[in-house]
Amino acid sequence: MASSAPVVDFSKVSLVLANGRPILQELSFEVQRGEILILLGRSGSGKTTALKLINRLLELSTGQLRVEGCATTDWNPIELRRHIGYAIQEVGLFPHYTVARNIALVPSIQNWPREKSEARVRELLRLVGLDAEIASRYPHELSGGQRQRVGVARALAADPPILLMDEPFGALDPLTRADLQREFLSLQQQLGKTVLFVTHDLHEALRLGTRIALLEEGKLISLTSTDEFLRSSEPLVKKYVEAFVTSTGQGERP
Repeated sequence: MASSAPVVDFSKVSLVLANGRPILQELSFEVQRGEILILLGRSGSGKTTALKLINRLLELSTGQLRVEGCATTDWNPIELRRHIGYAIQEVGLFPHYTVARNIALVPSIQNWPREKSEARVRELLRLVGLDAEIASRYPHELSGGQRQRVGVARALAADPPILLMDEPFGALDPLTRADLQREFLSLQQQLGKTVLFVTHDLHEALRLGTRIALLEEGKLISLTSTDEFLRSSEPLVKKYVEAFVTSTGQGERP
């Protein structure tokens, strides 16, 4: 890693609903610059909630969460979100905007000159493996894989140092998903972003991650490298690995 200082730092972070139900319970972990940290777990384990705390779509109840060394509560929320790219499974493209306008949304908010914005759109389309001619199309004219690529391009548009990715490939067919995983790894090698990637799929976690943080009922159960995850003696981790081996017939990194 280029620096030992964490880019994202959770310190005993908890989130409790108004009715007293805990969603996250004293979550503590660090994300180092340039790594892909996988947040793995079942539905309702707190993965997406953790992401939303980072860009202040939700506010923590107790503990401290730092981004680039600064508590999220000390960041201006707008500036914080401009510092972070966000890609989700549903993509969330504006249907009445062209691909180019969707990608250039954040640069336009930041008042980039038109020429710079247009050049950035062309650059990003190339980076995510799309032809330039697609820029004038609308989301309904694209395949699912193309829409997801556009979603990733939009998250990268203003060149944020941090990417939050919430099951971005989860709705795709297996072949398209595998293609996008491969292209995402290539892109990460080129750009060196710091990524928090939510998934419930261990195969995807092993393929993409630097480390895996396993969450269950809002608690951090395990945080290891991908190789160490496969050898862990933690009971819940062993259940994930056993299910993975049974479904794929393999026990090594994909």
